[in-house]
Amino acid sequence: MNRKKIKISLEDEDGGKYDLALEGNISKNKIIKFIEVLDLLDVKGKDNLDEIKKSNERENLTSIGSKIWNLIEQKFPHNTFTTSDILELYEDEYQEPIVLSVISTYLSRYSERNKLSRNKRGREWIYKINRKPSIVEGVQQSPAYSRPHQLSNEIQPTDMN
Repeated sequence: MNRKKIKISLEDEDGGKYDLALEGNISKNKIIKFIEVLDLLDVKGKDNLDEIKKSNERENLTSIGSKIWNLIEQKFPHNTFTTSDILELYEDEYQEPIVLSVISTYLSRYSERNKLSRNKRGREWIYKINRKPSIVEGVQQSPAYSRPHQLSNEIQPTDMN
């Protein structure tokens, strides 16, 4: 049985050199994860790692739906968008023609699955990603210090026994 071997040589901004040899059962996902770790460490290879990462992401996006969802997550994580916005980005990013009705169908399906919210504005739909609130956002924390109530000109009766 022939074992796979990959050697990766990297150099950081300070001139440090790194040689990594991978041997055995090496999958594309393992290599992508390794590149992501290097990206977190801010180590740049002799080749542009960002370009390698983008090309691997494009290869993993095989269906129209996954390509559309990738665009939504990358370009509109917190903003609203329309079907036309996705059409323009899709054709620019993937260099493939696509019909507006196809995009509209996918966005409608994502809305039905509660992945997107949509509202009608004029003649078009406006979409936005539905984000699940994080645990921190959902927890009500009592503040260590609370502001005193507003002072008023009225005198409040007090019990002086």
